[in-house]
Amino acid sequence: MQKRNIQNHISNNAHQFFTGKTKKSFLSHTANYMDKIPCINLNYTWEQSPDGIVVIEMPHTGFYHKIAQKYFHKPKKSHIKLDRYGSTLWIHINGDNTVFNLVSIMEEHFPEEAPDMLKRVIAFLETLERVRFIYLL
Repeated sequence: MQKRNIQNHISNNAHQFFTGKTKKSFLSHTANYMDKIPCINLNYTWEQSPDGIVVIEMPHTGFYHKIAQKYFHKPKKSHIKLDRYGSTLWIHINGDNTVFNLVSIMEEHFPEEAPDMLKRVIAFLETLERVRFIYLL
């Protein structure tokens, strides 16, 4: 009994050292992530091309962007093209689907990629959130 408690304590502390979180908080964080609902940021416009590819329009505003536009002839807007996986996921981000539902939808659309779909969807959503194209509820 004593040995098992020590192993759990060491395991918990090692996990906390590497992640900055205890095992309980880490597991609850990941479990809750699947229940989050991604929503598209309405500050960005987007359109879908006839071949199904989503193009997000990203305006460049701010002091440094204005200088770059005036003196270095940089564009006022960038057009970000998503690949077919990203486009399919983007279309299904509607404010109703949870991350879990989105993974299921992507597995249905791309069954050959099903084993890696969870990692792929989470990485894509984290990237979209980091660049503020989406936010999670």
